[in-house]
Amino acid sequence: MRVLVAGAGIGGLTAALSLHAVGIDVAVIERVRQPRPLGVGINLQPHAVRELTDLGLGPDLDRIGVATAEIVYSDHLGNTLFTEPRGIAGGYRWPQYSVHRGQLQMLLLAAVRDRIGPHAVRTGTPLLDLTQDEDRVRVRVPDGEIVADALVGADGLHSVVRERLHPGQGPMRWSGVRMWRGVTELPPFLSGRSMVIALGPGNVELITYPIGRSTVNWVVMVPVAEPGPLPDEANWNQPGRPDDVLAHLRDWALGWLDVAGLIGNSALVLEYPMVDRDPLPWWGRGRVTLLGDAAHPMYPVGANGASQAIVDARVLAEELARDFATGLTGYERIRRPATAAVVAANREMHRASDARTPGELARITETYRRATGADTHQLRSA
Repeated sequence: MRVLVAGAGIGGLTAALSLHAVGIDVAVIERVRQPRPLGVGINLQPHAVRELTDLGLGPDLDRIGVATAEIVYSDHLGNTLFTEPRGIAGGYRWPQYSVHRGQLQMLLLAAVRDRIGPHAVRTGTPLLDLTQDEDRVRVRVPDGEIVADALVGADGLHSVVRERLHPGQGPMRWSGVRMWRGVTELPPFLSGRSMVIALGPGNVELITYPIGRSTVNWVVMVPVAEPGPLPDEANWNQPGRPDDVLAHLRDWALGWLDVAGLIGNSALVLEYPMVDRDPLPWWGRGRVTLLGDAAHPMYPVGANGASQAIVDARVLAEELARDFATGLTGYERIRRPATAAVVAANREMHRASDARTPGELARITETYRRATGADTHQLRSA
């Protein structure tokens, strides 16, 4: 049975590897002609590392990523508020990795081409439209048509597949937060494997963590408006200016980290709004479904978006291998409520961003783990 995956991002490529691993014929189309290792840092939670390890990628993750040992919450003057062990140190069987998104994508792309074939990913091929009947789905691309038994829309936040299935959705839901992100050449700080969430006046947050031996990722989140529909004029991944970011961090003095150097020495700063969408009442119909950001865009506050896409991929493959005729329905039945819970938990964590006491922070992190299925006891029994 042939499955076509639209989108060669982290979710789409993991889906291809997972489907191939259970013996299902799969191919990927990608609109970008030459995928490159773009982007900034992301986190892979232990439940996602488990899936990639089962696909034989554990040593590669350890090579390109940093195994996060702790999350340190601090105030804007560097005073520790709360520390939470993560990964192996937090009692999980699998690490949590901080990694450059582009490097992870290139790792997955190489694995797909090596295992499935050099032409398994057809680049420069955007999905233009789709139709389906009881027997197959037909995908229109610039040079013709591709016929498959099933289509998985893993084509991201601005998914064409989602738009065809759910037309007229309206604008995305904006949190009112503006985000800046960057990567800086800088020695790791604190333990060398610490993620820091620094909380400042006005609910400004700085999140930073190493993604390599001398590479540090950072995110600054600043509330600038009331939550509501995303304005039409909103920009995505536009180049940002370090001075604009530092204007929100003037009185910050962490001590163990040079904030001005972290922001000011970044080769590239990206600016974009923090958005999500309300969970869909259904993902797919017939022979078409969604995966990853196309299915469940979420706030990045829980560092869970890529991880949820990876878990999507495993469940999709398992359900199709169990029964191809009902596999897409089974996949959605399992993953749609699970990811809706993560969307809700991320919103709740964002609303609680003014928490400052150790007790409040401990309660929030524990509640989040349980709500998102990432509690150590849940994962040990999975």
